[in-house]
Amino acid sequence: MNLTRRQMLLSSLSAIAVASVAGPVAAIEAPQSEGGTLTFVISPSPQILTSAMTTSGAEQVVSAKISDSLFTYDFDMNIQPQLAESHEVSDDGLRVTFNLRQGVKWHDGTPFTSKDVAYTCMEVWKVLHGRGRTIFKDVTEVETPDEHTAVFVMASPSPGMLKSLAAQQTQILPAHLYEGTDPMTNPYNLEPVGTGPFRFVSFVAGDNLVLEKNPDYWDENKPHIDTLVFRFVSDPATVTAGLESGEFDLVNQSLLPKPDIPRLEESGNFDITTRGYEFQNEVQMIEFNLDDPVMSDPRVRQALACAIDKQWITDNVFFGYGKAANTPLHYQLTQLYDETDVPAYDYDPMRAVELLEEAGYPRGTLELTIDPLPYGEYQNMTANYLREAFRAIGVTLTVRNEDFAGFVKRVYTDRDFQFTVNLLTGGSDPTIGTHRTFWSESFQQGVGFSNGSHYMSDEMDAILEAASAEMDEEARIKLYHDFQKLAMTDLPVLPLVAVESVTVANRRVHNHTINAHGSYANFADVWLDPKA
Repeated sequence: MNLTRRQMLLSSLSAIAVASVAGPVAAIEAPQSEGGTLTFVISPSPQILTSAMTTSGAEQVVSAKISDSLFTYDFDMNIQPQLAESHEVSDDGLRVTFNLRQGVKWHDGTPFTSKDVAYTCMEVWKVLHGRGRTIFKDVTEVETPDEHTAVFVMASPSPGMLKSLAAQQTQILPAHLYEGTDPMTNPYNLEPVGTGPFRFVSFVAGDNLVLEKNPDYWDENKPHIDTLVFRFVSDPATVTAGLESGEFDLVNQSLLPKPDIPRLEESGNFDITTRGYEFQNEVQMIEFNLDDPVMSDPRVRQALACAIDKQWITDNVFFGYGKAANTPLHYQLTQLYDETDVPAYDYDPMRAVELLEEAGYPRGTLELTIDPLPYGEYQNMTANYLREAFRAIGVTLTVRNEDFAGFVKRVYTDRDFQFTVNLLTGGSDPTIGTHRTFWSESFQQGVGFSNGSHYMSDEMDAILEAASAEMDEEARIKLYHDFQKLAMTDLPVLPLVAVESVTVANRRVHNHTINAHGSYANFADVWLDPKA
């Protein structure tokens, strides 16, 4: 493998036809053996075992194996059928009809029907999901003319919606177990009943999750492995050691120490890839709390931006797996990404000092606290770099570390923070993951990863609302250029690095990355080579 990975990445993720049903898929190896146990190490430990109401990565990884959704997507983001065998969009874009797969059963034997889709969309995605609140905002009703047909009735067209219907983020819940309850506290969040290839066995928070093969899975003769074990490990060195010893089979995304990758590659025992994140498009960013009296001053935000060497972070924290970010959109969204006339905050410590003095903070007088997202090591490493970078401009920075639950509560419920080092998963279209960070109506205390800055802008709202409904390609491109320009002018968040994520798997693991979801897919096609 060539570790200058950009040659491996696919481009033009935005240029997909939203009504496309078929497209090229990756070559899937026919299984040469059945059975076995796969051990997948992730961090942090999930708080719940469904992604229907959270955007947290750990929940997305584990729950996509338990519950399917309407679609999956190939590497080019073409729609592939899952629980929806086909769909049609009306000429005006205001009715989207999903023809559901027949014969699918929940793990408790109850038939999967259109009622499950309607309930989950209207009562969970639109209300409780950080991305769903923006993606499905224009869905006014879900009609269920029969058990196998669900019709999304739209207030306006939504060209991005059909790019978002995968299990890792729009998971369908069993209405017969959730209806009439508070979805956030429903006990089945921790003992999930799904439609996917693996059934729940046991969960020990902070340690492990065990799933077993679903013998009644709708996709005949799948899955191929008997047991899927998730281990929750926070220490990156332990992850590498576990891979090398054979204790762990697979690790994804930000948990693996990137300096260890060349050694793992040289051993010849691992398959290493940056594919399978086309649905993600993550951008590391600073998220400022605009309710904080210090951070509400744009001169302070601009000063801190000028004190940061993004290329240093890219090279020394991410070891070149990414690019310095100059807008909130990931550069892989090639059709929409545009830096033209977008304000840039070049590394200029002297300018940072000047801006702080203008804001009333002479050198040595400003003390700040930052909260890094406890997801992998990279946010904390970046926060430690910022502490040194800010010291150079006379700012004292305290790095406050806490567990994932504490971070989410502090930032999104208590609002007791100044700024964070965070990850924005933008998705394959800005409506999926980016809008929630900038659209004023996505702010709701208690909803995680949704406008944590409390940024409120009528101008931005107008741009985002127009872009979410615009069907003309050129007009949509223009709107997203306006978005990038305004986002970097107002600076509620500061993009740092457009991340390239990595999956490392023992060579005995086959078919771990076969589409845009990679290790976030349902693993129905994964098989283990006992001879490897």
